[in-house]
Amino acid sequence: MAEINNFIKTIMQNDLDSGRVKEIITRFPPEPNAYLHIGHARAIITNFELAKAFNGKTNLRFDDTNPAKEDQEFVDGIINDLAWLGYKPDKILYGSDYFEKTYEKAILLIKKGLAYVDDLSQEEMSKYRGTLTEPGINSPYRNRTVEENLELFAQMRAGKFAEGEKTLRAKIDMAHPNINMRDPAMYRILHIKHHRQGNKWCIYPMYDFAHPLQDSFEGVTHSLCSLEYDNHRILYDWFIEKCEMEHVPHQYEFGRLNITNTIMSKRYLRALVDAKKVSGYDDPRMPTLCGLRRRGFTPDSIRNFILATGLSRVNSTVDSEQLDEELRNDLKLKTLRPNAVINPLKVIIDNYPSGQVEYLSCPNNAENPELGERKIAFSKEVYIEKDDFIEQKPNKKWKRLALGVEVRLMHAYFITATSVEKDANGNVILVHATYDPSTKSGSGFDGRKPNGNIHFVEATTAIPTEFRLFEPLMVDETEENKDLDFMQRLNPNSLSIHNGYAEESLKNTKPLDHYQFIRNGYYTTDIDSTSDKLVFNRTCGLKSSFKL
Repeated sequence: MAEINNFIKTIMQNDLDSGRVKEIITRFPPEPNAYLHIGHARAIITNFELAKAFNGKTNLRFDDTNPAKEDQEFVDGIINDLAWLGYKPDKILYGSDYFEKTYEKAILLIKKGLAYVDDLSQEEMSKYRGTLTEPGINSPYRNRTVEENLELFAQMRAGKFAEGEKTLRAKIDMAHPNINMRDPAMYRILHIKHHRQGNKWCIYPMYDFAHPLQDSFEGVTHSLCSLEYDNHRILYDWFIEKCEMEHVPHQYEFGRLNITNTIMSKRYLRALVDAKKVSGYDDPRMPTLCGLRRRGFTPDSIRNFILATGLSRVNSTVDSEQLDEELRNDLKLKTLRPNAVINPLKVIIDNYPSGQVEYLSCPNNAENPELGERKIAFSKEVYIEKDDFIEQKPNKKWKRLALGVEVRLMHAYFITATSVEKDANGNVILVHATYDPSTKSGSGFDGRKPNGNIHFVEATTAIPTEFRLFEPLMVDETEENKDLDFMQRLNPNSLSIHNGYAEESLKNTKPLDHYQFIRNGYYTTDIDSTSDKLVFNRTCGLKSSFKL
């Protein structure tokens, strides 16, 4: 795996050398309101790999301060995703565990005259806040006494007010050039049961207030976040200072990662699930980590992809094909290469003995002899790909089967197509052929050169198989479709299902087993597979147009 190397690593090294910190401690702080997607992988891998580079620690901290959409299902999913990627947090923590300590810091700010209870609604406050070019206006409740604010805040906690009726705000500067500093909300009222705290609380801290305090409570040295929080850093530092935090963490921002033809929004992904446009969060078309895992991407391919994209202070967009390329690089020498026919066409070898099945040796991976060999069946009836046959050879470049043309069935014999049978619409449904017994693979035959080398699956031992082929779930925004809703930009061809056959060596395959099907691409066994019918997801094709 590539070594992590970026501007934040340089900062960490300087902080250690200068003595500002004695140990690197980072954290990954997801909100448990959805499943993680490939965009979150950048934050996960960056935090864990940077800390590991300095023998430091990384905590998993659930930002569970908004019970409206949070659920234990997502907590469990996030823990599983981190384990699958190969990362073990030093500690698993929850923002809700700090509710009492956070409440005490809010009391401190009230007593210092730096926080007040406000009666303005969210809509009213948005009008008071001003604009980027105009200063805000002080709330009429801004000058309440410390005693009144303490009493009202206690009543908020006791559940005396309805949602939206009161808000605790920091008292900073309504004319500050940074709008985030114009009396930001610290607490709001939510009469919703919390997934861990139950009904103990009905007031919940806002992210901008809770997050820096939690970083400090945990001794985090480098609080890493995406670039959108750049203009929140001044507020982060303000809360650390005014709350008199003993440990002072520092926030650092990096650019977001965008991937072509990929939805990178939890809100949009949730909408797809709710609208049943996909089978669930683990649909192989989804960019969620559980969806990528089910499709067949490996932890190493995702880590190498993230590290290869680098890290900077600007947002970046990379080609989704780069992730496919990392998958190929990871599995090329690791996987078995069995035969599977996606779009089958039966071939009957008329001069082969009826009722006979022989087994021929072939390598499991021609590029890695250490994976050994296996036996494949051969008989009078075999399946080939429809695309590997055409009635009349069109030109010299055609290197597959045609009438009167001889090809090698891979690791078996030479066959020559002699005639076809068609359906009522004129489509070829069966090919008749003959074989040359002297051309058995491995026999030392050194005669004529065939017109190509095509794979096959023997018919009597073939396992009925469903192959799921994928295209991007959504097409990128263009000048032509820029006015369309994202649901209207969904690709109607994102999933196509083909019923074919796989060789009998795959009868004991298990979910998430990886294969390179000869000439067809990289595939993974799906959880829907049964003993009667296998199901494989195509992870990616064999060839790439991507250039590193």
